[in-house]
Amino acid sequence: MYGLPSLKIGPLETPLPIIQGGMGVGISLSGLASSVSRAGGIGVIAAAGIGMLEPGAKKYREGANRRALTREIRKAKRRTTGPIGINIMAAMSDFDTLIATVIEEGVDIVFIGAGLPLKIPATVTLDQLRACRTQFVPKVSSARAAKLILQYWDRQYGEVPPAFVLEGPKAGGHQGFKKAQLADPEYALEKLLPAIVEAVVPYREKYGRDIPVIAAGGIFTGADILTCLELGAAGVKMGTRFVATHECDAHPSFKDAYLHCREDDLIIIDSPVGLPGRAIGNDFLADVANGNKAPFRCTWRCLKSCDIRKAPYCIAQALKLAKLGNFRDGFAFAGSNAFRVKELVSVKELMASLIQEFKAATLLRQSEL
Repeated sequence: MYGLPSLKIGPLETPLPIIQGGMGVGISLSGLASSVSRAGGIGVIAAAGIGMLEPGAKKYREGANRRALTREIRKAKRRTTGPIGINIMAAMSDFDTLIATVIEEGVDIVFIGAGLPLKIPATVTLDQLRACRTQFVPKVSSARAAKLILQYWDRQYGEVPPAFVLEGPKAGGHQGFKKAQLADPEYALEKLLPAIVEAVVPYREKYGRDIPVIAAGGIFTGADILTCLELGAAGVKMGTRFVATHECDAHPSFKDAYLHCREDDLIIIDSPVGLPGRAIGNDFLADVANGNKAPFRCTWRCLKSCDIRKAPYCIAQALKLAKLGNFRDGFAFAGSNAFRVKELVSVKELMASLIQEFKAATLLRQSEL
């Protein structure tokens, strides 16, 4: 009684409606993803920059990403029989190659952000997409974006996405909002969520199946999960809380950055890829803000939107170095609630805590009626 409901996306069903956010570069790999899956949620491997630690990665971008992603998927599958997801940015230069890889490896679910997934990747056919087991779930920041995807898929393919992730402005990393919108109450997750839940209704009726909406961005406690479910979400996606786990694939210094950060350490930066991003401020970012460039030679070309002629530093390299514990030449992305992280716990302990918090919040709601 008062427990968290299960989450169903297409034929996939998990005991808990909790999806671990896919965090690159190398923050969420097979170790974290498989642990979350074993604990009843959906563990997610981030594809962004995943090949940067591969030998010869500077020379063989697509091959390195493909090799690393294949390896991490297989490692995760050896560790769990539960669902494994992959987070892939549509803006990645080798997006088509990575989509083909996840289909070949039989991944359960793919979350696609940083762009609207409209056209079919050149590496696969519509028949292959329909026949594969993989569920493709777009990440959006507005009901308008969800409607565009729904209309296009419906018209062009006679199909609609099995679910949507709505990522609000309190998320860590790159934002799907303008800087001025990040603190605007009109763009709060609680304001955006009901609109996207309503947007899927006509297509849910047309196709005779549910199209669940997953809420993301700033969700920290079981009470937050309850609020999202009350607003019509079927589940939540959480990133920040999972960084502060023993199983997170980042260096201990990366986790320490979360444990020691204060609220005023969390800043909005202008990313070289042309988007605002939320990060934990440090000397590296202060130098960049003061106009000091970190010279680099881009051989990776990971994102289509990155203008290397104007970029003051290579963000993929900076994130990779932070993952390895080097904060002199790198930095950590983080959600707006990172300052609330006080201790490292296991994934199992975190899930148990969220369940208990959800139960307590539910009982409190009932007592207030």
